[in-house]
Amino acid sequence: MTARAAATTTKWPAVLIGANPHYASVLEEAENSRQDNWSSAQQDPWANNDTSSSIQANLSLSWHENLPVVVTVSLLLCLVIVATVVGNIFVIAAIILERNLRTVSNYLVLSLAVADLMVACLVMPLGAVYEVTREWRMPPELCDVWTCCDVLCCTASILHLLAIAVDRYWAVTIVDYMRQRDVRKVGAMIFLVWSVAFVVSIAPIFGWKDKDSRSRVLHEKQCLVSQDAAYQVFATCSSFYVPLIMILLLYWRIFKVARQRIRHKPGAKAVLIVHKEPSTSSAVASNENTPQHNATSAANNSSNQSSPSNGMNKAMHGGIGRLLVLTKREKKHVEETIESRRERKAAKTVAIITGVFVMCWLPFFVMALVMPLCETCAPGKLVFSFFLWLGYANSMINPIIYTIFSPDFRNAFNRILCGKKLPVR
Repeated sequence: MTARAAATTTKWPAVLIGANPHYASVLEEAENSRQDNWSSAQQDPWANNDTSSSIQANLSLSWHENLPVVVTVSLLLCLVIVATVVGNIFVIAAIILERNLRTVSNYLVLSLAVADLMVACLVMPLGAVYEVTREWRMPPELCDVWTCCDVLCCTASILHLLAIAVDRYWAVTIVDYMRQRDVRKVGAMIFLVWSVAFVVSIAPIFGWKDKDSRSRVLHEKQCLVSQDAAYQVFATCSSFYVPLIMILLLYWRIFKVARQRIRHKPGAKAVLIVHKEPSTSSAVASNENTPQHNATSAANNSSNQSSPSNGMNKAMHGGIGRLLVLTKREKKHVEETIESRRERKAAKTVAIITGVFVMCWLPFFVMALVMPLCETCAPGKLVFSFFLWLGYANSMINPIIYTIFSPDFRNAFNRILCGKKLPVR
């Protein structure tokens, strides 16, 4: 017995005990019971203490048990879902309805928007419910379907960015690719993207899971993608790391090729016509390398006389006129310059999309690869949820980037909304 227990022990009067032996046995049992209760209290100070248990429960309250926080998080997640659905529907409608956007290369953008729309419709709603309740209250089979859709749609979204980068790279490095690119080739790229995404997503359903996956759903109420280390390495590399490396390499090559073309940009040929008398003139040909000579004027140089009827636009000063003459080669160069300018704008938009994609998905995929390999390195639930929804938000951001950085899409969105056409810069 401890000192405190001894101090609290009641000293029963000896006369009472001696007077009645029955009282002595009863009082001895009571004393032993008091001592046992005190020993139990020493081992578990929270036992049989409702007030202390209540305090301990209140201290363990997390954010999902705080009603204002739950409402705020729910509204924020709903806003992300609605914005993702509306934005990607606008992209799909713009490509289908606007003739200038109905190009072969934009079919990849169309398929990307479909993948992002599937993320918003198939993945985000259940993810939002799971996020707010903080536990999986549905059958394990639905968990398998949900995680499969999650991996399928997100992987397809990421692989579409790789396919678009490959398409841009071929457009700037292969001379005849713009003419050879057709629906069949782009369709083959889209089919390959969805096939790879399907293989990566369906593997856990056919048994590539960790041994604790079912008990984690039934007992711990957690629904996660298979935490098998081999599968996580395969899935993260196929869905993110390999596509990321290839995208960065492709855009580096595109940047180098574009820089070389700018440095070796050819000049235009100019013809100087000097007028000495109204009846005679002499033509002197020269080469100019200034940018302003890339005009779209032409002249018929077969005659030595010049008049307003020959269609020439002259700048006269002191009897001297100057005329720019573009050959077929230079006209073709002007057309290629306009086309390359459009390609650069498109490449810039795709490059921005790729940069945002890296910022959105890199934290999650680093975490997804580390968790199965290092159990002690697992982040908290709040960090995990933030990184996961940061990746989901990438499907919402893509249409916003189109609106900001692509005049064609911005004009199409404005026409769909207001029936007005904005000037394309």
